[in-house]
Amino acid sequence: MNFKLAAIAFCAFMLVACGSDDATDEMEDEIEDEIEDDETEPDPVDISTLASKFYHTDAVSVTFDDTWVTITSSNLPDHKSMYYPEDDPLYEAYDEPSNPDFKKNPGEIAAQNYVFKIPRYPSEADTKESTPMGPMGVAINSIVFFNQEAAPGDDILEELNTFDQYEGHPAGDAYHYHIEPIWLTANEGSDAFLGFLLDGFPVYGPTEDGKTITNDDLDDYHGHTTATADFPDGIYHYHITEDLPWINGDGFYGVAGTITQ
Repeated sequence: MNFKLAAIAFCAFMLVACGSDDATDEMEDEIEDEIEDDETEPDPVDISTLASKFYHTDAVSVTFDDTWVTITSSNLPDHKSMYYPEDDPLYEAYDEPSNPDFKKNPGEIAAQNYVFKIPRYPSEADTKESTPMGPMGVAINSIVFFNQEAAPGDDILEELNTFDQYEGHPAGDAYHYHIEPIWLTANEGSDAFLGFLLDGFPVYGPTEDGKTITNDDLDDYHGHTTATADFPDGIYHYHITEDLPWINGDGFYGVAGTITQ
């Protein structure tokens, strides 16, 4: 029992001991209302506690004030890719014999200047907003998340064959992830915090409590509310899954912030 409920209970005890039946009934009604309010209006969750997990500091920085978490990203992967220029130290030729359908797209990785301004205390939106075709969130290594939509005229399932050895690719010169960023899940863990979407709710890997999460475990927005290692009292969060829509379904669960470039 928290302090608020304990105080209410004490007042009720004193009134029952000293007052009339009518007064007791009135106090009981007030207690029920207070308990209902306490249960349905939990304290907001502060996501700024995860700022230190954005580790690729050459490419991403995180600051926050009382209202917003601001993430500035140059969107440069810290892993190798065949989409880096060939004279870049992180260039590595694609060598995946298990994917004979691979075809390189014409893009090449270059620095961007994304600024995400997301709610420090995320909350559910009354009216859900669709996620954009471009950046809808950012990973802990600076790379942006895109949703499951392909560019006009393209098929996202065909685009899978353009993903590099770490399951990302560029649109023009903007590298991004549509599906599980295997560099991060291999190094951080398949159940790890991987980044945020624009509404401030966190994105986690494909497992939780030792179980592989499927779309059936999640709502239309590709998330659910449970305890996590970072939020043991529970928080709404997204999961990356093996099947479409991979990261996000029908839109942001929460009130989205802004992104500028």
